[in-house]
Amino acid sequence: MAGTPVAEIAVDERLVRRLLASQYPHYSNHPLSFCGEGWDNFTFRLGDDLAIRLPRRRVAVSLLQNEQRCLGLIAPHLPLPVPATLAIGEPGHGFPWRWSIIPWIEGAPVDQAPLDPDQGPVLAAFLRALHRSSPADAPTNPGRGVRLEIRRERFDECLDRLRSSSDVITPAIDKAWRKALAAPVRQTPVWLHGDMHAQNVLSRDGKLAGVIDWGDMCGGDPAVDLGCIWALLGHKPAREAALRAYAPEGALLARAHGWAILFGATLFENGRVDDPRHAAIGETTLRRLAEDL
Repeated sequence: MAGTPVAEIAVDERLVRRLLASQYPHYSNHPLSFCGEGWDNFTFRLGDDLAIRLPRRRVAVSLLQNEQRCLGLIAPHLPLPVPATLAIGEPGHGFPWRWSIIPWIEGAPVDQAPLDPDQGPVLAAFLRALHRSSPADAPTNPGRGVRLEIRRERFDECLDRLRSSSDVITPAIDKAWRKALAAPVRQTPVWLHGDMHAQNVLSRDGKLAGVIDWGDMCGGDPAVDLGCIWALLGHKPAREAALRAYAPEGALLARAHGWAILFGATLFENGRVDDPRHAAIGETTLRRLAEDL
């Protein structure tokens, strides 16, 4: 269990203001406030309508560059707001990497503001719109746009640890994992978000409001994103409605179960080290899936 990766650089409001003053001075007097940090980026709110996203470790630099290059290409085709890059900042004042100015999307993460039961078809429509064929030069991602079998060896160790330390890996989950590994693999890659857990999807008044944090976007198997049904929808009828609307064939559904297990167990195990929200998201995902199997 690794927990949250340590930031490799310190970023504060003073540094961000210096970057703005030297590169985007028309924004330098806007209100600025720190919003938080995930595994890969720091986020600051800029005025009412903008945000700033800066890598917090070197491995995230290429991910942010993928987001800068590609999200604007697919954003017009998506039925929900996404933070396509508005401007790219350059290194400066001791900060070594490129950074982004993006739209601020109003809403709260789904783990803190659950979705209404009618949002299953809305989620399915978003995934359908996203999952169009990706071009040959789409980003690759060794942790997302790959076959589950590639993740199996290390992840089986995670499942073993969770079997001995919790009750979240039920016989139904074990069976679904084996079935997912055996399912035929899709050959034609589509665009993926790659990390649609409940902190990266926003809710407003119970409705889907936007999808953020696109650093893991890549071409790959739609099952990767389809697994989010169990992370985002708290009502079984909503999950059933989402699956009816998306209409995955049997092998795709089996792989989606596998990705829900992989994300759920990983978030649960790592979150127990130092991030109770991640742990809760992971446990909830696994228990919802077990209920539906």
